[in-house]
Amino acid sequence: MARVSSKPRKQRRRLFNSPLHRLSKLMSAHLSPELREKYGRRSFPVRVGDTVKIISGEFRGVEGKVTGVDRVNQRVYVENITMKKADGTTVPRSIHVSNVMITQLKLDDKFREKALMRGKEVAA
Repeated sequence: MARVSSKPRKQRRRLFNSPLHRLSKLMSAHLSPELREKYGRRSFPVRVGDTVKIISGEFRGVEGKVTGVDRVNQRVYVENITMKKADGTTVPRSIHVSNVMITQLKLDDKFREKALMRGKEVAA
């Protein structure tokens, strides 16, 4: 069995060099207390269309829909979270996935709904 190093340098190297299919699992954010109670799980991967609340950083407390997801850099883009450039134009500001909490899930995908229920006893 392969040993996993606990050295920070090797952990960062594994993160930065990991393939995209593994990065999707790392794009999970905490669920709100209501969703946690309902679905019996602590976190779930973020997708475009989910409503999130920013829990730390400059925009703490702001709630909005996810407009984009960057798997490579583990960032999400939330509507109305922008920054002004030197020339006066505004660009979307990325937020690290660990700094958001999912408050509402977009469940129009049957596979995502199935993944949410997988292995859990859901209180209806």
